[in-house]
Amino acid sequence: MMKKLLALLLALTMVFAFAACTTDEGNDEENNGEANNGETNGEGTESALKIGVILLHDESIGYDFAHMQGIRTACETLGIDWNDNNQVIWKYNIGEDESCHSAAVDLVDQGCNVIISDSYGHQSYMTLAASENPDVQFLIATGDTAAVDPYDNTHNFFTHTFESRYVSGVVGGMKLAEMIEEGVLTEDNYNEDGTIKIGYVGAYPYAEVVSGYTAFYLGVKSVVDNVKMDVTYTNSWADATAEQQAAEALLARGCCLISQHADSTGGPAAIEAAVQNGAVCYYVGYNIDMLSVAPTAILTSAQNNWAVYYTYALGLAQQGKAAEIDVDWARGYSDGANMISTLGDSCAEGTAEKVAEVEAAIKDGTLQVFDTDTFTVDGQKVESYTFNSSTMNSDYSAVLYEGQDYETIENGAFAESVFRSAPYFDLRIDGIVELS
Repeated sequence: MMKKLLALLLALTMVFAFAACTTDEGNDEENNGEANNGETNGEGTESALKIGVILLHDESIGYDFAHMQGIRTACETLGIDWNDNNQVIWKYNIGEDESCHSAAVDLVDQGCNVIISDSYGHQSYMTLAASENPDVQFLIATGDTAAVDPYDNTHNFFTHTFESRYVSGVVGGMKLAEMIEEGVLTEDNYNEDGTIKIGYVGAYPYAEVVSGYTAFYLGVKSVVDNVKMDVTYTNSWADATAEQQAAEALLARGCCLISQHADSTGGPAAIEAAVQNGAVCYYVGYNIDMLSVAPTAILTSAQNNWAVYYTYALGLAQQGKAAEIDVDWARGYSDGANMISTLGDSCAEGTAEKVAEVEAAIKDGTLQVFDTDTFTVDGQKVESYTFNSSTMNSDYSAVLYEGQDYETIENGAFAESVFRSAPYFDLRIDGIVELS
């Protein structure tokens, strides 16, 4: 049956405060001590709040690190002492396979009444556990089935990553404009049609990645129009070797600006090494500040402030209202859920001022990332595009849950993450080439 779509609730903007955590691979960590006074269960009646967290990796991977940081910041804000008591149980390095279901069941057995997972591939296993435990609330990051599955205890959440991707693209465009002005680009950096070569390391050809790389590209084009972007896929969320090789291949093709939707620092590390050997290329990262890895090559990173969501969701759980958490939650710059990291020393003069201008325009709605006047598909402006919210089974051979159609073009822009929290922008626009 259909459940309610995204309800717009204001979330608090939180400042990151984080203490690093280490653990053995595949193990879970339970902190013992006196329970916090927050109380909830899936029905909203009173019992001690206990939170389970399932992570695809651990703190060594930027994406998981950001989620850990967000959860801990939210806990500190709400008075949940995750470090000294048993209110939060962490499970690290949980694969996108049956081990996720086993981890979720174990967390239920340990008394968790709110369980979080951070990877899209966890979704089907979390949903199975949700069907078996209707009194436990399951919060599934980047998922896309909660609004159309038949269970009242599944919740999807994401941020408007496309907004921070766009802003980071503006940063890259400012640097590209500086390189053009300084005359440092060579013939290898230009395509035959005179456009400048830029590149992108993507994990998978999913809408989440397509939405992000398109936003980055449009951000660059808002500053330097004559660019084309090559996209290469690693087929992994976090494979440092594959990301390194992908970045090196893009550099060899003549790309002078590269970004990524992949979770390791393999790409920026590779470009930093090349820059130290005389290459002219700059990099825009993801998830975390990567300046320590590539102090010369890195310009900035697109980031998500997961603390905004976790403060909202765990705050409701603490009040005994976990079942009221949005089925689909998505926020962006206006609520502090997205940002870019510290600008690197290699950034062009005037970048900070330009970023402030663009961020303000995104916040007040005068700038739409996917303004249909700024891109074409097969040479044509996109006047209408339908998003179908049905979801497919794991091998994409059949519909798993039926959903309805939505017209995505509203007021001259593609309405991303409005009808579902997870991105659904999957248009392949002109100027971007997915490499085989």
